[in-house]
Amino acid sequence: MATTKMTFSLDEPTAARLNEASVSLRKPKSEIVREAIRDYAERMGRLSEVERIRMLGVFDEVVTAIPPRAADDVDAELAEIRRARREGGRGRS
Repeated sequence: MATTKMTFSLDEPTAARLNEASVSLRKPKSEIVREAIRDYAERMGRLSEVERIRMLGVFDEVVTAIPPRAADDVDAELAEIRRARREGGRGRS
């Protein structure tokens, strides 16, 4: 695997955690950073547990706010909307 040298600045607490991890795991710091970036990249785009729970809560609120309607009523409204769109809008005759 080809490598590229890079320079980063880390705050003291982060640098200390990196040093501790390197000693504890007996791995070079660069390997720990590579693994951390790989793990982070795998999680990108996924919801955190906190976000997931919040979104499920919002979903539960929204679903309970949906008024109960008969399927025939919904179908009739959709048919009217489609008809109006074909004719150029609801306001036109």
